Order: sequence, then structure tokens, then C-alpha cells
Amino acid sequence: MYKVVSVLVVTLWMMLIFHFSSQPAIVSSELSAGITSTIVENLDESIPNIGSVITDHIIRKNAHFFIYLILGILTINLFNCIGLHKVKALVFSIIFCVLYAISDEIHQLFVPGRGAQIKDIVIDSAGAIVGICFYLVVGRIIRKKNSI
Repeated sequence: MYKVVSVLVVTLWMMLIFHFSSQPAIVSSELSAGITSTIVENLDESIPNIGSVITDHIIRKNAHFFIYLILGILTINLFNCIGLHKVKALVFSIIFCVLYAISDEIHQLFVPGRGAQIKDIVIDSAGAIVGICFYLVVGRIIRKKNSI
């Protein structure tokens, strides 16, 4: 059952990424501007003039990183669930996430106002790799704690 749930969660997360990538540029920009505005309003009270530092561009690139960080965690978990461990799970997870990032950028070529950017593939891939490493480090800590 855990394998099925893992496959389902990875699939749903990939569908969420696909959904965001399917948004025309105007819709995507409006969403980013709204998020940026909310963040600036909430932080401006404790950090004056934060709005001059936080830009829509920074928010968008961080979103790429973190959405793929989650994909990395979910993917390596899935590969562990289906019986791949250690190096195989690590390598397959990285390859899977990088290929999905590439396919995501190719997909955006067909969305009005959007385009493919190698910079986004690098950011997405870095996020996935950080997520995969986070999963491995946390797993190691938990195993050590349980073996004591």
C-alpha cells in the first residue's frame, strides 16, 4: 500500500508542476506578483524596506527550487519503496528529476508567453538534488538514532 501511495504522491506532485507550467505568462506573472505582494506586506512590518530586496524574480526562482526540492524528496522515497537503495536510488532520483525539469521547460515552449530557460533547469535540478540529499541525511540520522 505504501508503494501505491508513494507513486500516487509523486504523480500528483508532477501534475501540480505541470499545472503551474501550463499557465500562460500573464496568469503566472499575476500569481507571482500576488505572492510577492503578500510576502512583502507581511515582512515589511518587521523588516522595513524589504520590498526593495524581494522581487518577483527572486520569488519565482525560489518557487522553482522548492517545488523541485519536494519532487526530489518524493522521488527518492518512491525509489526506496520499490526496492532501489543507496547509489541506485540516488542516481535514478537525480536522473528522473533532471529529465522532468527538462521536459517541463520543453513543455513551456508551447504555452503562450512562456519559454524554456536553461537557468530554470539548473535551478530545478539543484532543488531536486538538495531535496534528495536532505532525505538521505535525515534517513541516516533516523537510522542511527534507532540503532542506539
